[in-house]
Amino acid sequence: MRKRADYIQSIEIKALWKGGRHVVWNLQPDVNILSGINGVGKSTIINHSARTLAEIDRDEIVPKDAPQGVTIKLMPEDATYIKFDVIRSFDRPLLHSDLLEKLSDSRVKTELDWQIYRLQKRFLDYQVNIGNRIIELLTSGDPEDQMKAAEVSAPKKQFQDMIDELFADTHKKIDRKSNEIQFIQAPMGDKEPQILTPYQLSSGEKQMLAILMTVLVENREPYALLMDEPEISLHIDWQQRLIDLIRQLNPNAQIILSTHSPALIMDGWMSNVTEVNEITN
Repeated sequence: MRKRADYIQSIEIKALWKGGRHVVWNLQPDVNILSGINGVGKSTIINHSARTLAEIDRDEIVPKDAPQGVTIKLMPEDATYIKFDVIRSFDRPLLHSDLLEKLSDSRVKTELDWQIYRLQKRFLDYQVNIGNRIIELLTSGDPEDQMKAAEVSAPKKQFQDMIDELFADTHKKIDRKSNEIQFIQAPMGDKEPQILTPYQLSSGEKQMLAILMTVLVENREPYALLMDEPEISLHIDWQQRLIDLIRQLNPNAQIILSTHSPALIMDGWMSNVTEVNEITN
């Protein structure tokens, strides 16, 4: 029987590269920030962990394709899998020819576009699920359930308010009448308001949107969020607020990230920073 974990307890990598570097990283349930100079292995640790988690999620007793010598311990210890997401930060052009041929949307041109394209479906599924839950509560006949119905949709409104506030300087707001994520940009002068798709956003806006959408659709359930240098393309003010915004949307998310940016840890997260050389020998 499968049992879902609340968070990752530790990550052990017996050989970070060929020839050595044994890594043991004991994690906190909330926020874990990996720091170090270029080339020390931050991205390698995140990527090895993500590949191993993918095999655990497929219920492999001995992961076949996971990096050799990677062990992930879950909490509680008898859990057999954990929900997780991986955020990729680089907004590079999509080069995979087979993938491009399968895409029905020609506006998807970069890796961040591809993440948002996939998130749109998850966002639609999320809305259907919370809609069904609201109907269930409203028709139960219990006055307490009717009060709970408003709480079910609160995270979606919180997400929309966050994005509107973050994008205010460029006069963009989420179109709340649309089932998919799209934006209304306020008119400049006598021009009419513009409807924008997420693919028309800047790289930094796409990055923040992808992160917060990913967090939202997990519906405040426990899961692990892995990010490799999520600050790339983000304005320094957004970097400083990033962890708090994620925690507000889902207090049960375990954040595991690598970074070069001091701004990410300025707002009270210094004690959650681990240097790579502290967990290797």
